[in-house]
Amino acid sequence: MDNKVDQLIFQIGLTLIPGIGDVLGKKLVSVCGSAEAIFKESHHRLRKMPRLGGLLVQSLADKGILLRAEKELAFIERYKIKPLYFQDESYPHRMKQCFDSPILLFYKGTADLNSPRIIGIVGTRRATEYGKMITQDLISGLIQQDVVVVSGLAYGIDSCAHRTSLEKGLETVGVLGHGLDTLYPWLNRSLAEKMVKQGGLITEFLSGTKPDRTNFPKRNRIIAGMCDAIVVVEAGNKGGALITADIANSYNRDVFAVPGRVYDPFSVGPNWLVRTNRAALIQKAEDIEYLMGWKETDHSNQGLQRKIFIELTEEEDRIVKLLQGKGNLSLDEICIQLETPMSKVAASLLNLEFEGIIRCLPGKIYTMT
Repeated sequence: MDNKVDQLIFQIGLTLIPGIGDVLGKKLVSVCGSAEAIFKESHHRLRKMPRLGGLLVQSLADKGILLRAEKELAFIERYKIKPLYFQDESYPHRMKQCFDSPILLFYKGTADLNSPRIIGIVGTRRATEYGKMITQDLISGLIQQDVVVVSGLAYGIDSCAHRTSLEKGLETVGVLGHGLDTLYPWLNRSLAEKMVKQGGLITEFLSGTKPDRTNFPKRNRIIAGMCDAIVVVEAGNKGGALITADIANSYNRDVFAVPGRVYDPFSVGPNWLVRTNRAALIQKAEDIEYLMGWKETDHSNQGLQRKIFIELTEEEDRIVKLLQGKGNLSLDEICIQLETPMSKVAASLLNLEFEGIIRCLPGKIYTMT
């Protein structure tokens, strides 16, 4: 067994340790060095970990954890599923910015999960014709932006968003609240099969995981974390769409809502989001383009032209070259790539913004002008 496969077994095993969630699991990796190191750490050292020592020693002694991980590995290999570990380059970089991002994701599809423009569209399962029409119009208006559309593959607005994206030639990704060995709801199976060829399906849940209600809030945080912005089309006064919007706000993502008539039950959610300043009001795709800074301008080369006549510091020059080579990057990613303290990088970024060489996109993502 090669080292990469061996590492994957321990990575899967890490997600199976009782009482160790995503946040704590990633902290353990940072302390021990890797998932494998956690399993091979001495009991003496493990017992010294405050509040965790006894639990870890007891859990890691259970050989069933790695046996279950090996079983999952066989499933992954058989169905050509791509595992995405949180330290991998291919792991969705937007999710890396989220403190509670999954340790491991399982992905089957063709879409680039680090595509420059990714938007989530969510709403009620009992969508009205108005909601479906708005969803179709929004996606049709974003064709030129080549966005990847993310949703939860549920009935209603989710299904409409996925189906319209496929019809318009856009890639669309469904985030699941269960393992990749099943599909919920079953009636969306043919839709899901098309999405695998023009987008994809992604989940944090191992095979055999049923679509229990408790899984869907966890699913919603992945929808929010993967995207630049979340659009709520129709929703009642509670439910998954509002949960997703709330999580997106906590992740510093942009949230948009389509308003509706005040007496319509599925206008309550979007109208409340707008009224309480939790979402910006939008009516058409152009509103999203404008608010996200996606509108084409005549100034695409001005930043580069101005740069010729501006004397950049060494740090500023490194940032410019990094963004030119890597594309859009977050503040954290720039600091990691340059191995430079955040305070120093932030000051250089501000100067470059003033000079018009770079600009800050929603979600604190930096790009060349």
